[in-house]
Amino acid sequence: MDSHGHGHGHGHSNTPAPLGPVAARIVVGLLVAIGLCVIGGAIALWPSQQHVDVPLPFNTSGGRAVQSEAGTIVSQDIGPCGSASSGRVFTGNPTPPASAGYDCQRSIVTIDSGPNAGTRTLIEVVPGPGQPDLRTGESIRLVRQTDPTGTTQYSFNDYARGLPLAVIVGVFAVVICIVARWRGFRALLGLIVAFGVLVGFMLPAILDGAPAIPVALVSGAVILYGVLYLAHGVNLRTSSALLGTLMSMALAAVLSYVAIRMTHLTGLSEEQNTDVQAYIQQVSITGLLLAGFIIGSLGVLNDVTITQASTAFEIASADATTTRRQIFSSAMRVGRDHIASTVYTLVLAYAGGALPLLLLFSVTGRSIQDVLTGDAVAIEIVRSSVGGIALALSVPLTTAIAAMLARPGGPPEPSETPVKKAGRHSR
Repeated sequence: MDSHGHGHGHGHSNTPAPLGPVAARIVVGLLVAIGLCVIGGAIALWPSQQHVDVPLPFNTSGGRAVQSEAGTIVSQDIGPCGSASSGRVFTGNPTPPASAGYDCQRSIVTIDSGPNAGTRTLIEVVPGPGQPDLRTGESIRLVRQTDPTGTTQYSFNDYARGLPLAVIVGVFAVVICIVARWRGFRALLGLIVAFGVLVGFMLPAILDGAPAIPVALVSGAVILYGVLYLAHGVNLRTSSALLGTLMSMALAAVLSYVAIRMTHLTGLSEEQNTDVQAYIQQVSITGLLLAGFIIGSLGVLNDVTITQASTAFEIASADATTTRRQIFSSAMRVGRDHIASTVYTLVLAYAGGALPLLLLFSVTGRSIQDVLTGDAVAIEIVRSSVGGIALALSVPLTTAIAAMLARPGGPPEPSETPVKKAGRHSR
């Protein structure tokens, strides 16, 4: 039940304890002040509408973004490469190669979208590591470009995953809504809000050259306000979790900055970061790394803080004689278990994502010290450590805030206790 308070001696056992107006006003006032700062920061950091050229590896010969079209593989065989129809548009059968050379996998693909829909093209793939293993009947995406002579060329881009991804996401949404019901639906709306903030504000602002840490903090705060209040309702229980999460996020930002400076992490061990540095010079790789640390910590912080706030309020509701110290101690026992399990989750999640990298290192013969202190692995170590520190400190911080709100004035007066007990028995 919301914590706006029916607990002034009415005897409802499922109602949180009385709320002190001073404590409530302090928390609400802080959240309003932080919210106003976030709005001001968003206005100041809002990306301009300036045009950003498409970087060289991702554009066509005319300087435009690469266009992709849908295609379906209708036939396939193994034969000599070098057909003049490779990548070209035709309607019948492809032209045979002029001379017999090395063999390759030849796939005839119908073009299902774009200006040449209904025609065909030929994709020749030399078998080998990293090459796609195409099969008849598969749906793929084709890159459409125009060469200097004005001829349209098609090449393999990727597999078409739209339908299977939609099915998987649909099943995820249905299961969440069935199990968590209305609250699960609101949580899904919060995910949409988070995605909208990242795509609509954070990425354009970083691309515009804005400093990454303020952008990440503003984006994270907007996401937290939207996600927490959407999923858990507008009440003091949620507000205590929100305040704890915002403070922990700011702490994670400071820790991330200090850790990256101390360890001299560059992020250039990751290919994507190297591409960003080479083709989008106005973006700071270190700033991008910091923003990733901050945003990456939000999910686990949100999980822990809302659990601690709920635990504190439930303990206060269960026994009207419980003091703030007892609420804090009891909730912290739950929090310690949560920290232990979540730290494992945090570290193992990063380790799972780095498995290919660790596998490569395991066959290079390098010492374990060199592997652990290398930029690529050190990034994951620092990310896990910063997230773990922020996680651990968020537990007592949020628990203290929630205990103050759930029992702001200590236990009720003795004269109130019989009234409450009578209320329980009257039910």
